[in-house]
Amino acid sequence: MIDLKSALRGSILASTLIGAPFAAHAQDFINVLTGGTSGVYYPLGAGLANIYGEKIEGVRTQVQSTKASVENLNLLQDGRGELGFALGDSVAAAWAGDADAGFPQKLDKLRGIAAIYPNYIQIVASAESGITDFAGLAGKSLSVGAPASGTELNARAIFGAMDMSYEDLGKTEYLPFAESVELIKNRQLDATLQSAGLGVASIRDLSTSLPITVVAVPASVAETLGAPYVATTIPAGTYDGQTEDVPTVAISNFLVTSDAVSEEVAYQMTKQLYENLDTLVASHQAAAQIDIANALEGMPIPLHPGAERYYREMGVMQ
Repeated sequence: MIDLKSALRGSILASTLIGAPFAAHAQDFINVLTGGTSGVYYPLGAGLANIYGEKIEGVRTQVQSTKASVENLNLLQDGRGELGFALGDSVAAAWAGDADAGFPQKLDKLRGIAAIYPNYIQIVASAESGITDFAGLAGKSLSVGAPASGTELNARAIFGAMDMSYEDLGKTEYLPFAESVELIKNRQLDATLQSAGLGVASIRDLSTSLPITVVAVPASVAETLGAPYVATTIPAGTYDGQTEDVPTVAISNFLVTSDAVSEEVAYQMTKQLYENLDTLVASHQAAAQIDIANALEGMPIPLHPGAERYYREMGVMQ
């Protein structure tokens, strides 16, 4: 005699299994590649992952903490992520196949989604270190970011523009933001160079823990290096104890994907970014600087066709 309950359960299971492949395509998963958890990439990436999970039907998302720009671009090339944050000079170096920057071969699968907010070069020293200007870093200990990270590439370029090198330092550390700050708190490091959005959590933490000096980067550095570097200012009051505007240089960040991502998914990633900016600002204030009018500014790689479709719909591209 047939057990009707068992038969019904079997029918339901079979239906589920038959339907499963249609809901499990690779493009239904978006892994967002970010940076260290104390930087700006991570909270923004987590915010985007939440937005995509809620707004793009049938999509599952994940946010991955990484060593940021260089690692993100290599992971995208290898098909191990669908969206990544990266600095403009790193993206350009990846497309060119600049071995010195961490790209032995051209990363030809990269495709652009959007130019987003600028990274500010923020050099912060403990007040007791006595460092008051860039030249004062000579003989002192400085963390220049994780090895071959976007921050470290920026540091290398800026030192060159200032006719200095790491050899002029007393000690060079290659550490992520949070670890650099902890060493400064423990009087084991004099200063840290961080390429990040304004108000980065690591420097906020440091400024509330001990007196700091925000070290100026002269506008001449931007003139020497040229695009994508631009002269800018860290406004007074960005960090506790910072009473004056501080000159520095900035470089645009980009959201990057790969040609393995479908046109529809790339279209939705672009669309939901701009249609949910208010929500993203709640993840980190740096998102307030994202503007669709600047989405294509300085894009160093080809646009993904899905992103291009959205920009044409919105009149950003003709």
